[in-house]
Amino acid sequence: MLTTRLKVMVVFGTRPEAIKMCPLVHELKANADCFDTIVCVTAQHRQMLDQVLSSFNVTPDIDLDIMKTGQDLFDITASVLALMKSVLLDKKPDIVLVHGDTTTAMATSMACFYLGIKVGHVEAGLRTHQIRSPFPEEFNRQVIGKIAYLHFCPTTRSQFNLSSEGVSSSQTFITGNTVIDALHWTLARIKRDADYHEQIFSKLSELLSFSIDSTRFVLITGHRRENFGDGFIQLCKGILELSQKFPDMYFVYPVHMNPNVQNTVLSILNGVQNIKLITPLDYVPFCVLMENCYLVLTDSGGIQEEGPSLGKPVLVMRDYTERPEAVEAGTVKLVGANRDRIVGAVSELITNDSAYLAMSKSHNPYGDGNACKRIVDAIKLNVRS
Repeated sequence: MLTTRLKVMVVFGTRPEAIKMCPLVHELKANADCFDTIVCVTAQHRQMLDQVLSSFNVTPDIDLDIMKTGQDLFDITASVLALMKSVLLDKKPDIVLVHGDTTTAMATSMACFYLGIKVGHVEAGLRTHQIRSPFPEEFNRQVIGKIAYLHFCPTTRSQFNLSSEGVSSSQTFITGNTVIDALHWTLARIKRDADYHEQIFSKLSELLSFSIDSTRFVLITGHRRENFGDGFIQLCKGILELSQKFPDMYFVYPVHMNPNVQNTVLSILNGVQNIKLITPLDYVPFCVLMENCYLVLTDSGGIQEEGPSLGKPVLVMRDYTERPEAVEAGTVKLVGANRDRIVGAVSELITNDSAYLAMSKSHNPYGDGNACKRIVDAIKLNVRS
């Protein structure tokens, strides 16, 4: 049992990290008798991060605000590493919690390593075993895996990956994925607040010019660096072909702000009647879109976990995934950034009811929405101030 409160610092900087860490912040603060919780954001993504913070009612204690126009991996790594040194020396946390595979998480972990501060890795143990796919995420994950003191694994597979790398079983904990906690928290909020529900649905219907709860549509996300260039050309041409093949089906694409994404997507898909190119959405309306879509076409990571929780088939426009559990369970299928494979896989799910049902009814391997509680319990038992 804890005799004094542990000082726990939670560090994140991007929209996906914030989605998965904000429920953990709430759980830590609900245990204020055990934890002094400090929230530090790097703002590796500024606007998209702020949207999520607002949605989850989380206010950072420290905001490093590193984002600048044209920043690259060198800039982010150097800024986070240098600025976290001062933060860590000032706050002296007992443990720092980082998430997943971002450059913020990797550089923060390095700063903690240099100063001898314990790191807890949320969403630990994911691997493709292909060091440049996804890039730089797989590298970041492996670096954090070498540094972390506690590893919070979403599945038995991710725990096994760490065991294979020599991590002691006493340092790994199967918790499920906090993204399921976030999804449950968000959808429950919408369901219990009728006015909020109406507000979200009205805004989305106005934005898309069709009613999302009575019209079939494919939800698309794409932003991975390894798909920049020909990969994005391939996936955009696939989406264009699908829009022509299925004129009664809408294709909704919140387009990432990165110019490498924007330029290709707009040049190929802009102006097509049944393709809706929209700006990136806040987390809450995006969850509503995901809950109401027919299927998801993505190169993202977290959606491979969220989609199956809602019974949505997920087609992943990548050649490798660090989430093979979903592929094995049948909820996710890899199609690569390949025009023919994308068109073939989406077409089958639109035209073949049995194929659709087989994916939509498969078991979701990523947890029950109680990951944050399990993480907090593990910290209570395994960290001393």
